[in-house]
Parts: sequence; structure tokens; C-alpha cells
Amino acid sequence: MSRVYSGAKWERVGEDGRRFRSQVMFRGATKVSLDSKGRMVIPSRYRDELMESAQGKLIFTVDKDQCLLLYPLPEWEPVERKLMGLPSMHARSRKLQRLMVGYATDVELDGQGRVLVPPELREFAALGQRAMLVGQGSYFELWDELRWNGRRDLWLNGEDSGTDLPSELDSLSLQSGAKATDGS
Repeated sequence: MSRVYSGAKWERVGEDGRRFRSQVMFRGATKVSLDSKGRMVIPSRYRDELMESAQGKLIFTVDKDQCLLLYPLPEWEPVERKLMGLPSMHARSRKLQRLMVGYATDVELDGQGRVLVPPELREFAALGQRAMLVGQGSYFELWDELRWNGRRDLWLNGEDSGTDLPSELDSLSLQSGAKATDGS
């Protein structure tokens, strides 16, 4: 594929004319509210990035932990392609496709920076008026605030049975710039 550049800054752009950006990183846990119509205001610190990288086009879908996932459309599209590329005759693949792609719903930021959380998805995640929007790098999780607090406390206390890390993370160090040591 040949590289295409635009304008005086010589930025790399894709075949569709969109600029390539560094990896979007959404971080932090933020309390948010849903109004009586199910609209949620996206925190201002994320709005400009969502407008620039996704033109305000977002995708909500479900997660097995009974929260919702919120992706900028450009981040969702490769995930969706991977999901649909899974073998359709494999039972676990079909379940994942049915849930994640089946519930995927297009939403758009309105002029006030709000998105409408569809009623079916609010019901799935048992979302009330108070919720938590949790950055997960290239996407967000949206949790009912009470459910989030309960799960978070379980995770912090090590009471959740799913705490084993995959072997790929055995060498993970949380120290910036420092090599991990094994203490010997």
C-alpha cells in the first residue's frame, strides 16, 4: 500500500482520507448520570478526541460481565471484522458474535456531548441513573455504579475467581522504565 500524505504538515492519511492518529487512549473512571430518556453526557475531556477520531460516531455493545462497551466507530470496525471472521460453526464463536455484534448499536454524540444509551442495552446492564464510565484504552466500559463498586471491591480483595493472569503477562512490570526483577 502506498502512503498518502496531506497538506503542509505532511500527515499520513488513510485511503479514505482520514488522518492516522496515534493510538487513542481513554483512561480513568468517571461518574456519569443518565437522564430520564437514557442520555449520558460524555465527559468533556473525551469529547474532542471522539469528535476528531470518530466524527462523534460511536458503537455500544454488551460485555459478558454485564456492562456495556462503548467504542469509537473506527476502533470498533476491526473488532467487528475479527469477530465475524471467527468460525461460524464453532459454538463459542457464534455466542460471542450473537452477543457482541448482535447487540452492537450505532449512536452519535449530539450537540451537547450526549449519547443515547438504547433501552435494550440499559436493561442488559441494569443501568440506573448513576453509572461509571471506565476508560479501557481504545474504548470504554459503562457500568451501573453500584455493580461497578461491588465488582471493583471483589477484584481489589482478590475474591473474584477470575484473577489468574494469562501467561503472556507473567513478565509484566508496572514500573515505568525499570526492568522487572524476580527478587533473587
